[in-house]
Amino acid sequence: MSTSPTDQIRSGNGGARDRTTATVLGLALGPAVVLGLARFAYALLLPSMRTELSWSLSTAGAMNSANAMGYLVGALFSASLARRFGTRRSFLTALNITVVSLLLTATSGDTTILLLLRALAGITGAIAFITGAGLVAQLAAGQIAHKPALLLGIYFAGGGAGIVISGLSIPVLLAYLPPTTGWRWGWILLGLIGIAALIPTWLATRGTSEPPPQPHHDRHWPARQFVPMLSSYGLFGVGYIAYMTFIVAFLHNGGAGATEIVFFWGLLGASSIIGAFFWVRPISALARARGLAVILATLAVGAILPLISRSLPIAMASAVLFGGSFLAVVTAVTSVARRSLPQHHWTPAIATLTVVFAVGQIIGPVLTGAISEGSSGLGLGLGVSAGLLIIAGLVALAQRPVDNSQSRQNPTARVEP
Repeated sequence: MSTSPTDQIRSGNGGARDRTTATVLGLALGPAVVLGLARFAYALLLPSMRTELSWSLSTAGAMNSANAMGYLVGALFSASLARRFGTRRSFLTALNITVVSLLLTATSGDTTILLLLRALAGITGAIAFITGAGLVAQLAAGQIAHKPALLLGIYFAGGGAGIVISGLSIPVLLAYLPPTTGWRWGWILLGLIGIAALIPTWLATRGTSEPPPQPHHDRHWPARQFVPMLSSYGLFGVGYIAYMTFIVAFLHNGGAGATEIVFFWGLLGASSIIGAFFWVRPISALARARGLAVILATLAVGAILPLISRSLPIAMASAVLFGGSFLAVVTAVTSVARRSLPQHHWTPAIATLTVVFAVGQIIGPVLTGAISEGSSGLGLGLGVSAGLLIIAGLVALAQRPVDNSQSRQNPTARVEP
C-alpha cells in the first residue's frame, strides 16, 4: 500500500524524534557518572573507608566537602571553557577525567591525595554536567509541546540511574571482599562502569550541535528580589548533601546489612528518576515558590523518618520520599526563575543559584560530621540537616512574585544540581 507525502513526513519526523530521545539517553550517562558514581556512591564506600583508614566523621565529611568545593570551581569556569573549547569537547573531556579520578581513588590511602581526587572529580563533574545540559537544551529547543521538559527530565534523571547502578553493585562487592581492600575495589568498579559509559556517550554527542553563544550585555539580574529563594536553595544544599553523605553509614551503624543497603540505595535512585517527572505538574500549578516549599517539606519528612525508627519499612519509606524529592528541588527553583525573569537574565541567575547551592554542599558534610562526633552520633547530625530542610521550606514561602512575561519565552532552562 502506498503512503502519501504527508504520511512520509510524519514518519520522518517520528524517526527524528526517536533519534533525539536516543541521543539524550546517551548524554544522560554523563549525570549517571558524575553524580550517581562520582558524587553519591561515596556514601556506599564510606563505612569501609572509615574502618580501614581510621577516619573521624569530620574527615569523612571533608571528603565530600572537597568534592563540593571542586563542583563550585567547575561551575564557575564551565561556561568559559565551553566558549573557548566547545561544549561537546568540554563535556567529553571532563567526563573522561572524572572516570580517571574514580580509578585513581583506589590507588592511595593518603588523606591529602584522596581529598585532591575528590576535588578533581567535583571540578570535572560540574563541567561535564553543565555542558551536557547545554547540549540537551539545544536539542530540546526545536521540540514542541511537552517534549523539551521530557528531554531535560531524561537527562537529569541520569543521576538517579547512576545511584541505582552503584546501589546494586557496590554493597554486593563489599560483602564478598575483606575491609582492607574492599573499598579500593569499589572505586575500581565505579571506574569500570564509567568507562563502559564513555562510548555510548561519545556516540550521543555526534547527534548534537553547539549551543549558540550567550549575549554579553545586561547580565546584572535583580538578585535582591530573590534573597529568600537563594537562601532556601543554599540551605537545601547543606541539608540534602549531609543526608546523601551519611545515611548509609547511619543505617550501617544501626545493623543494616548489605542486602538492606542494596534495596535502600536502589530504591532511593529509582525514586529520584520517577520523582523528577512526578513533581512537574505540582510545580507548575503552585504559585511563587510554594512548589519549592512543598518539595522541601517532603524532603524533610524523608530525612526525619530514619531518626524515628531504623526498621526496614521506615528506611525504605525514607528512600522513596527523599529520593523522589531531591532532584525536583532543582526543577522547582528553575521554574520560579523562569517565570519571574526575562530570558536575558536567566544565565546570571542560574550562575548565582549554582554558586549558592555549591557553597551549601561544601558546608553540609563538614557541619554534620562535626556535630556527629559527640555521644549522640550521626543521629544528631542528620537531625540538624533535616531541620535545615524544614527551615529552607519556610524561607522559600517568603519569596514574593516577580512577574515578567518575557520569562516565559524559553521553557527549557534548568539549574544544575
